[in-house]
Amino acid sequence: MTDHPRSSPVVFTQPARCRDCYRCVRVCPVKAIRMHDGQASVDAERCLGCGTCIRECPQQAKAFRSDIDRVRILLRAGGPVAATVAPALAAAFEPWQILRLPSALRALGFTFIAETAVGAAATARASADWIQAHRTNSPLITACPAVVRWIERYQPDAVPRLIPVASPMAIHGRHLKRRLGPHGRVVFIGPCVAKKLEIERLDVRDAIDAVLTFRELAEWMQEEKIDFRRCEESQFDESAEALPRHFARVGGALHAAGLSEKDTEPQIISVSGYEDLAEALTPNGSPPSPGVVIEPLFCRQGCLNGPAGPADLPLLKRRHRLQIYTEQGPSGPLGQVDPTVSTGAAFAAQPVSRMVFSEEDLRRVLAQTGKTRPEDELNCGACGYPSCREKARGVLEGLAEPAMCIPFTRRQAEQRTDRIIETSPNGIVILDADLRILSMNPAFRRFFMCTDSVCGKPIAYLIDPDLLDPLATGALEFNERVATHEAYGLVCHELFYALRDERQYVGIFVNITSLQTHHEKLQSLRAQTLQQAEDLLEHQLQMARQIAEFLGDSTAKGEMLVNHLRTLASDSTDSEPEQNNSPWRKRFTISK
Repeated sequence: MTDHPRSSPVVFTQPARCRDCYRCVRVCPVKAIRMHDGQASVDAERCLGCGTCIRECPQQAKAFRSDIDRVRILLRAGGPVAATVAPALAAAFEPWQILRLPSALRALGFTFIAETAVGAAATARASADWIQAHRTNSPLITACPAVVRWIERYQPDAVPRLIPVASPMAIHGRHLKRRLGPHGRVVFIGPCVAKKLEIERLDVRDAIDAVLTFRELAEWMQEEKIDFRRCEESQFDESAEALPRHFARVGGALHAAGLSEKDTEPQIISVSGYEDLAEALTPNGSPPSPGVVIEPLFCRQGCLNGPAGPADLPLLKRRHRLQIYTEQGPSGPLGQVDPTVSTGAAFAAQPVSRMVFSEEDLRRVLAQTGKTRPEDELNCGACGYPSCREKARGVLEGLAEPAMCIPFTRRQAEQRTDRIIETSPNGIVILDADLRILSMNPAFRRFFMCTDSVCGKPIAYLIDPDLLDPLATGALEFNERVATHEAYGLVCHELFYALRDERQYVGIFVNITSLQTHHEKLQSLRAQTLQQAEDLLEHQLQMARQIAEFLGDSTAKGEMLVNHLRTLASDSTDSEPEQNNSPWRKRFTISK
C-alpha cells in the first residue's frame, strides 16, 4: 500500500546548527542524507523516520516535524478527540506522573484517554494466529513502522514475509474511531518519530489523525502551564492488562503473543538495532531457515529507547520503570478491541530507485580524491560511507561530495602547508631538543649557503645559538633579535619559538639586508643634508659679517665727508660775512 504524501518532511535539518561533521551520514542506516556545500539535508524518499540522526546529532541540527498545531485544530473542531498512549509511557514519566497523566491530557482538551496496549493485545493475538498458519514462511512480526518502511524500500524481496497484521496503534485507532462515532478523532502519543510516517499510509491514515511524541507533549504542557503536581490522580478511560504492555521492550510482541525465545517450534528470534536486524534478516547473505520467526525493532533496546523519548534518563532506569508498570494491574476500565475491527495490514514493495554506474564512472570519482589504485581506497568510514566505492556511488547519486573524504582533505591541507613552507621567502628551520637541525626550507638553505647534508648537525654549525638558551631553559616560549651574519652577507630578523609537546624548536629568518642597507643609506643622506645645511648657515653668517663691515666703512667715510663739509662751511663764513644772508647760507644754517 502506497503512502499518502505530506506537505512537509517528518525529519529535517536546521541549517544554522549543521556543522559539517558527517555524523548523520555515519549513523543513518540507509544513507538518506544529502550533502551540499557542507550542509546536510534529509532525503524524504529514502528516510525511514527512525530518528537515529536526531538522537546522534551532536549539534541538535536534526529535528522532527511538530504536529502540536495540527492536534490543536482537531481539538477546536468540536468533536470528541481520544488520546491513545503508547506502552513506553513508563519510560517517559515517573510512576506518580503516570497516575496524573489522564488528568493532564484532559486539561489539554482530550475527551477520551486510553492505553495503546489495548490494541497491542489484538495485534499479538492476530500475529500468533498467522504464525501458527504460516510457520514455513519465516514470518516477520511487523509492529515497528521503521522496520516495515526499511523492508518495503530496501529489502523488497522480504515483503511477502511480513505478517499482514496492523500495528497496535492502527488497530487501537480503528477501535476508538468506532467507539467515538463518525466525528471522533484519535491522536497517538509515544516515543516514535516513524509513527508520523506510518499514519501517512493509506491503510492507517483513517485510523489515526495525528501523532505526538512524548517530547512534543512535554513542550505543549509547558506552553499551557500544565504541571503534573497540580493535576489530580485519575484513571485511563480504557486500560490494558500486563502482557500487552511488554510491547515497548525487545521480545515484547512475542511475549504478548504467548511465544518465547525458549520455544523450539517455531524458533523465535528477537532483535533490535539496525545492525542486528540486517544480520537476522539475511544472515550470511541468505534468508533465514523456514520456521524461524523474527521480531525486529529498529531502535536498539526497543521503544524504550525511542528517539523522542526521555534522552536524559538512563536506559536501565527506563527498563526498570517499564518492569514495574507491566506488573501493575489496569489503571482504569479494561479495554478490549471488538473482534469485528479489522486487524489487517497491506504491504507493498516500494524500492528506492538506485542508479546504475559503470566501473569507469566510479573510478573517475575515486580519482578526484587521489584514489587511482585499489590500495588507495582506505575504506576508513570517516565520510560516513562504509567504503570508498560506496561513497563514490553517493557522489554520483548527488548524495555525497568529494570533499567528504577526510584523509584526502587532510593530505590536501598538508600539501598546502608544505607548499607554503617550501615557497616562503623567509628561512625556516626546525630543531630537535638538542638543537640539531631536523629540516629546513629552500630559503634557509639559500640564506646560509648549505644543503640538506647539515641535517643532524647542531644549529651552531651555521649560526650563534644564544637566542635559543632562554627557550631551552623554559624561561621563554618566544624570542627574537636582529642579527648580522657577516660570513653570509646577511642581516636577519630572527624569531624562535618552542613546540613543547613535540620537543622541537622552530626558527624563522626574515632577510632584512636590503632594508638595513637602505636604512644606512638614508642615515648617510640625512648626515650629508645636515652638513650642507650647516655649511650654508656658516656661509650666510660670513656674508652677514662682511656686509656689516662694508656698511661700517661706508658709514665712517660718510661721517668724515660731512665733518669736512662742516669745516669748509665754517671757514667760508668767517671770510665772507656779507654773504651770510644768502639763500644758500640760510639753507645750510638751517640744515646744520
